[in-house]
Amino acid sequence: MSNVTQANVTVGQQYQGSLERVLFSILITLPSCTFLYINGAMLYTLRSKPVFCETSRYILLYNLLFADTFQLALGQLLYLLAASTLRLTYYVCGIITMLSNITSEISPLTLVVMSLERYVAVCFPLRHGNIVTIRSTAVAIAAVWTLSSLNVLVRVLLLLRFPFEDLESLQMKDFCSKLAIFLVPESDHFDKAYTIVVFVSAGVAITCSYVGVMVAARSASADSSVNKARKTVLLHMVQLGLSLSSTMYSALIITLMKTFERLVIVRIQNVLYVCIFILPRCLSALIYGLRDQNIRPILMYHLCCCFKCSVTPRKVDVGP
Repeated sequence: MSNVTQANVTVGQQYQGSLERVLFSILITLPSCTFLYINGAMLYTLRSKPVFCETSRYILLYNLLFADTFQLALGQLLYLLAASTLRLTYYVCGIITMLSNITSEISPLTLVVMSLERYVAVCFPLRHGNIVTIRSTAVAIAAVWTLSSLNVLVRVLLLLRFPFEDLESLQMKDFCSKLAIFLVPESDHFDKAYTIVVFVSAGVAITCSYVGVMVAARSASADSSVNKARKTVLLHMVQLGLSLSSTMYSALIITLMKTFERLVIVRIQNVLYVCIFILPRCLSALIYGLRDQNIRPILMYHLCCCFKCSVTPRKVDVGP
């Protein structure tokens, strides 16, 4: 879903001059590398202390960050391949885009599980330790990856229906992207249907969790942990909305193409690529890295280690 953004960007690379293409590539690659570094430091932080590896919400956060980081890296790879005017074979492009599809589906599903975990922690605090265990968290993560993998398996089966033997060459005539391997109409129909089902289901689940936490917050208005959980679930809704915005990207570009020239559209695509693809992929690291009192000092220590900053991580204290 989310790699539709770079798909549309890559289609217009040929309309840019060499100097402009290099300039946009630098301006886009720099923030991507910066956010990859931040996400990498966050992933390392979540494996630096045993308590992070033994607490369900941090395990779920690691899964979300891993998927976002992998998706960002693949998206940047596709963008640089397009900027370099390199064309892949259908097989290589298919492998890259299918891996990208798996990780892009992980984020909304993991956000649902994280919201449900906060709902249980607030509304059933006495049973939270029995319901949300390391084993149940591992089962939830396995279910998320299995569902995403089944989605990609269906896409592969649809792709195999295309008669590749009739092609003169397996070398792609266009740049590698998600749209470029929609070789049969059923692939596009399945993608739209799956996107609608996933985001509607995820939106309903997170909204219900938020309502439940809100009810608990009213009955325990003095409890700061409840208010913090309410804000966390609200942030999950914002993250889901940003993920959903990437699925609306194609329709937005098609609408703008009726008004603006092609070169202007390409420039708009580059800007939107940063806003709705790159930035949401680093949002999790920024939100949790700065808000969580247990993660923040350790993350800052790891981010600043190469600059020899005097940041001392404090003792981690994890509550329910």
